[in-house]
Amino acid sequence: MEPDLFTAAAEDRQAKEPSASPLAVRMRPRSLDEVVGQQHLLRPGSPLRRLVGEGGAGPAGTSSVMLWGPPGTGKTTLAYVVSQATDKRFVELSAITAGVKEVRAVIDGARRSSGAYGKDTVLFLDEIHRFSKAQQDSLLPAVENRWVTLIAATTENPYFSVISPLLSRSLLLTLEPLTDDDLRGLLRRAVTAERGLSGEVTLPQDAEEHLLRIAGGDARRALTALEAGAGAALAKGEPEISLSTIEEAVDRAAVKYDRDGDQHYDVASALIKSIRGSDVDAALHYLARMIEAGEDPRFIARRLMISASEDVGMADPTALQTAVAAAQAVAMIGFPEARITLAQATVALALAPKSNAAYLAVDAALADVRAGLAGPVPPHLRDSHYKGSQKLGHGQGYQYPHDLPGGIAAQQYAPDAVHGKRYYEPTRYGAEARYAEVAERVRARLRGEAE
Repeated sequence: MEPDLFTAAAEDRQAKEPSASPLAVRMRPRSLDEVVGQQHLLRPGSPLRRLVGEGGAGPAGTSSVMLWGPPGTGKTTLAYVVSQATDKRFVELSAITAGVKEVRAVIDGARRSSGAYGKDTVLFLDEIHRFSKAQQDSLLPAVENRWVTLIAATTENPYFSVISPLLSRSLLLTLEPLTDDDLRGLLRRAVTAERGLSGEVTLPQDAEEHLLRIAGGDARRALTALEAGAGAALAKGEPEISLSTIEEAVDRAAVKYDRDGDQHYDVASALIKSIRGSDVDAALHYLARMIEAGEDPRFIARRLMISASEDVGMADPTALQTAVAAAQAVAMIGFPEARITLAQATVALALAPKSNAAYLAVDAALADVRAGLAGPVPPHLRDSHYKGSQKLGHGQGYQYPHDLPGGIAAQQYAPDAVHGKRYYEPTRYGAEARYAEVAERVRARLRGEAE
C-alpha cells in the first residue's frame, strides 16, 4: 500500500494500542494459512498462493482474480493477506468512492513502478459490481497487458454484474459461506489470542451458539458481536460473556432452536402444518423463528417446494412454480433479502386452496406396484421401433390419439392387473375442480362411452 502521513500515524497507533482497531480488524489473518474456510482456494499452486509468491516462479505470470461470495466470507481478508505477504506494490480502491480518474492514476503509477523499479502492482478493487460498464472498461488494458494484477471482490453474480471482457481476462474464484465450525474456531481464537481478547474473558457454549446464530456465516458479524459482548462483560466485571450479556449487548434474544436437534424438525414441521392448515399468521411466525435462528434458507425453500406439491397440488398448480422460483431466488440472493422471498412463498402457499390428491394418488400407485400388481405392458403399447418387434406383435392395434376426434383413443393403457383402478381422486377445491371434471370426462372416453 502507499499510506500518507496520517494513514501511517493511524497504523502506528493501532500497532501500539490494539483496542484502537475493531476486533474483526485485529483478527485478520496474516498469512493464507490463518484464513478460515475457503480451503478449496488455498491449495498449493492456487492463484492466491502464487499471488503471494508461493510457487510463482517460471514463465507463467500470476493471473488477475475475481473473488465472488457472500459478505463476511473473506474477500477483503484474502486481499489483505496478499498485501502483507507479497513484495509487490499494493493499491486498494473501492468502487463506491473511486471512479475512472482514480483507476487511471493507479494504472499510470503501476507502469511507472514497473518501468523504473521493476516492481509489479496488485490492485484490490472492492465492490466491483458498483462500477459502470465504462468504468470497468477502463481496467481492460491494464489487466490484459498485466500492468496490474487485479483482485476484484463482489457479492453480486459476476456473470450479470461484470463485463464479459474483464471476466474472461480473470480467474473467477467462488467463496463459500463459512460453516459453524469455521466460525467456532475463529471465535475461540479471538477469545484467547493476544491480538484478540487475550483471554480476559471466557465464552461459554450457550453464548457461543448464540453468536453463531447471529453471525449467519459472516465472520465479521461474529467478531463484531463477540467484541460487543466482551465489552459489556468487562464493564460489569464479569469473567465470562454470558448468554444474557450477549443478548443485551447485541439486542438480539436467543432463539431456542437447535439446528441439529429436535427444535430444527419441530419448528419446520409446525411451519408446514400451519401452511397446510391455511393459518398464514402462524406460518409466518414459524418462518420468522427459523430465519432468526440462522436456519439455512435453502432448507426452508426445499420444505416449501415439498408443501407446494403435497398440500396444495392441483388445487393451485402455480403453487409449485412459486415455490421453485422462491428457491432459485434464495440461492441467488441469500439473507437478509431472501427472507422477503421466503415470506412471499409462505403466504402464497398458506392462502392457496389445498389438495393432497396427487400425493395420495402416487402413494396408492406405489403401494400396488410394491404389492406386485404390475404385470406386462399391453402389447399395443410396447416399443415397435426396433427390428423384429412387429413379429412379436408389438404396437399392433395401437390407436394414435392425435388422429382421432377429441384426441382420445378408447384403448387400454394400464396393465391387466390394475386396469380400471382409480388412483387420482381430485377434490373440488380451487383449480382442481376443473381437473376433476376433465378426469371424469376422459375416463369415460377411454372406456368407450360416448359423451
